[in-house]
Amino acid sequence: MPSTDCLTRSRSDAMRAQTAAISARLPLSGLLALATAGLITILTEALPAGLLPHIAADLRISQAMAGQMVTIYAVGSLVAAIPLVELTKTWRRRPLLIAAISGFAIVNTVTALSPSYAVTMAARFFAGVFAGLLWALAAGYASRMVQPHQQGRAIAIAMLGAPVALSIGIPGGAFLGDLTGWRWAFAFLSIITVLVIGWALRALPDFQGERAETANRLSSVWRLPGVRPALFVTFAVVFAHNILYTYIVPFLEPAGLSGRADKVLLVFGVASLVVIPVIGAIVDRHLRVATLASIALFAAASLLFLIFGDRSVAIYLGVVVWGLAFGGAPTLFQTASAKVAGAHADTAQAMIVTAWNAAMAGGGLFGGLLLAGVGATIFPAALLACLLPALIVAWAGRHGFLARLR
Repeated sequence: MPSTDCLTRSRSDAMRAQTAAISARLPLSGLLALATAGLITILTEALPAGLLPHIAADLRISQAMAGQMVTIYAVGSLVAAIPLVELTKTWRRRPLLIAAISGFAIVNTVTALSPSYAVTMAARFFAGVFAGLLWALAAGYASRMVQPHQQGRAIAIAMLGAPVALSIGIPGGAFLGDLTGWRWAFAFLSIITVLVIGWALRALPDFQGERAETANRLSSVWRLPGVRPALFVTFAVVFAHNILYTYIVPFLEPAGLSGRADKVLLVFGVASLVVIPVIGAIVDRHLRVATLASIALFAAASLLFLIFGDRSVAIYLGVVVWGLAFGGAPTLFQTASAKVAGAHADTAQAMIVTAWNAAMAGGGLFGGLLLAGVGATIFPAALLACLLPALIVAWAGRHGFLARLR
């Protein structure tokens, strides 16, 4: 018959095992709430691109002017992310995150009811402001919800909204706009946002902000080992991506695929989505290898485009490789930044958001200059010129791309 001590030890071991099992579970409901909030931001950003004729006709403007709805959104994120995070770094996290999500219900409702182009553009600017704050908070929030060894997987789930929006949500939103009108598409986003607010209030824990006496200055976070390599790699890869993504239609012309750009982008989106579970499974243990593989795959796709850019089969194959390379990029870059920044992850994430949006704007501008001056056939060479330095910095920047916690 077992002794009392043996029974006590057995019960204690069982309780420890149960506690470990519970702590090992990812808080999926909260992480998926963050992912859905991210999906709303991407849909809000990109939806006008699929509805330009409808918006232009209704507001009595040109399609080029309607396209600036996307530009002004990026400008809002670019200028607001770092100042807002610095201003609110001592605030409690959940009320701040809920405020950022709620902003989308407001601005999308204003957009749906807007009587003029000026009001629409103002709403779009503030949509970008709320997006800059939300993306700056999301990765740090996800990493604080889990154990240190689960941070990468948690961030991967929280970032899931972006590839879902790009692969499924944007075509679906454009279809809805065609069916019901562009205003109803934005109204539907507002309704979904209200539901996500309720979900987030139930599923997300609250966290304290930084204490005023311990809050680091922006310059101090900038000097942390690993932050600058992460920012450089983020900028270079997104810059290259946006050259190609923005001007995909003229790039596809030599292969005779310019009329099938929607199908090509769908292939890209699906490939981006497929790679997310793989990145989530390995990012905590193999962050550096995964980052190097991602950049190398993107470079391989660019090389394929450079050599066989006039062949449709090669284009589709390259787009699949490009999607597999880029789908995990948000997770990889934000995980690297969060790990090296530690308690100051929100400030580091604001820097990543700023670098990301600057690269989107810069890539679009530079790609337009290349297109006008040389033509789309130069794009693959330009991509390689961006990606090779990124590969070197990621290889050398060990602090930023190792799974080492501060």
